[in-house]
Amino acid sequence: MVEEECPPGLEILVGGRIDPSFGKVITFGMGGTMVELLKDVSIRVLPVERTTVTQMIREIRGYHLIRGYRNSPPLDEERLTDVVYTLARLFESDPEWHEFDINPLIIYPDGCVAVDARIYLTRGRKESAAPQRTLPDPTIFYPGSIAVIGASTDPQKIGYVLIRNLIRFPGQVYPVNPRASEILGKKAYPTIGEIPGNVDAAVIAVPAQAVADVLRQCETKGVKLAIIVSSGFRESSEEGRRREAELMEIAREGGIRVVGPNCLGIISPHTNLNATFDPISPKEGPIGFISQSGAVITTIVDWSIAEEIGFSLIISVGNQMDLGFVDFLGIVATDPHTRAIILYVEEIRDGREFMSAVTQITEKKPVIALKSGSSAKGQKAAASHTGSLAGNYEVYEAAFRQAGIIPVYSIQEAFDVAELLASEGYPKGNRALVITTAGGFAVMASDYAEWYGITLCPLPEKMTAELDAILPPMWSRENPLDIIGDGGAERYARVFDVMIRFQDEWDIAVVIAVPSAILDPIHLAQEIVRFSQHTHKMVIGCLLGGDGMRAGERVLQKAHIPNYHEIEGAFRAVARALSNQRSLDKRSR
Repeated sequence: MVEEECPPGLEILVGGRIDPSFGKVITFGMGGTMVELLKDVSIRVLPVERTTVTQMIREIRGYHLIRGYRNSPPLDEERLTDVVYTLARLFESDPEWHEFDINPLIIYPDGCVAVDARIYLTRGRKESAAPQRTLPDPTIFYPGSIAVIGASTDPQKIGYVLIRNLIRFPGQVYPVNPRASEILGKKAYPTIGEIPGNVDAAVIAVPAQAVADVLRQCETKGVKLAIIVSSGFRESSEEGRRREAELMEIAREGGIRVVGPNCLGIISPHTNLNATFDPISPKEGPIGFISQSGAVITTIVDWSIAEEIGFSLIISVGNQMDLGFVDFLGIVATDPHTRAIILYVEEIRDGREFMSAVTQITEKKPVIALKSGSSAKGQKAAASHTGSLAGNYEVYEAAFRQAGIIPVYSIQEAFDVAELLASEGYPKGNRALVITTAGGFAVMASDYAEWYGITLCPLPEKMTAELDAILPPMWSRENPLDIIGDGGAERYARVFDVMIRFQDEWDIAVVIAVPSAILDPIHLAQEIVRFSQHTHKMVIGCLLGGDGMRAGERVLQKAHIPNYHEIEGAFRAVARALSNQRSLDKRSR
């Protein structure tokens, strides 16, 4: 068979496949030989609207070629959108479509042609219905009484640390150990059944093979929440997988909701609940943290003490046998102390349910996610760690953005963004002012602003005239405002007063200060607080240095003003917030 040869044009790729976590996804990008070379693609989880397809087309780097580049005419974007949207609908609606790949789809100024296409069908395949999920009653996470089964008198054992961490818990704490009469001043009981009165929650820290019997005892006692810190389940072996299935059956029959197994536990600093074996209890604060790794939690809690970062809730999801990310997000989202949520994710089981739930949450509270397993070795490590099968990283990232989640790439970045949004909310625009006495850092701020797409707004003539009247003649007379190195807190304060009067000209103020014999960091921080209180715009501190600036940092933290130890961290956090705000705005239209 001989086909007519197509004339040259721009080669595009359109493909679809089934992701293990999120189901059917569609990919659009530069096609032909450019696929492997540029990897310039956009991904969405289905279903999508036609407007979403337009966004996909316009967000790839190669869109300049579609729009018309240099002397080339614009290509038929309207027809291209029709084709991609039609393919997305067909793929999403037909359960027998398992995968497809059109590469290249050649686009011309008038129309487009599919030159090569492959479609993989699975005859007789039907979409499996998602299992019915019953969301937990949020009140079970605020128990009045807790039993620790596997409590120990040995300070080196997890069962001892669990009791120690619950000493400040205002409710009843019942150690359960058949060989002890008392642990840390609390009467111990041989079994949970011998505890007088009700037990709302149980923390289970016994060997894996004993957990099933203990869970049955919890059922008899009427326990509503079981936190199983024991390991040795599906993350370890086939035998462990069978044990976990047995636990799930017991929990369902007994109406017990389960955190774990193989988890660290939960912490609610505002209620003095620390049902974990973390050696340190974190401070109270506005950040909810849900993590698939207990080690990540203990590391972050330890780090947070020196950084004076506080938490509203910390939840270790473990194997997610029963309760998973969707359930925990619902709990954290309704918590009145939580103003921003961070997720550490290795695997999400039911991606579509997750997206549906989190899409509603991100309309009210910001959600930031760090997804591990982006490399082949990382995916293998995740599987051995918690029994996870880490999905395609790019699909996760696309799904996060689609649901209004802010994807980040390090723990530091996660907290940089969370602290910004928990304290200041989303910026009202991308016009930034930089105020500093350090010329070198002014230059660096200019670079970071450009890298992250933040506009350093020009100074109006009237503002410049007012600044001329209060600043030395050598000041920069442009943004960034270098107000000269011999300036102290009083000079900053006079500049802040001008900025307050001209606050309609900017959206974000970044105040950079460095250690100096002239500068009192506490006084400066107090002036930054006053500045923030007299403007409805975002004010950010960058008190750089170390111990010499720590007292000023504490003043800002107490006033809920974010402070960054690196200028790049500030601009990167603002850029992530701005990008997500634009996505949320598009979604609401």
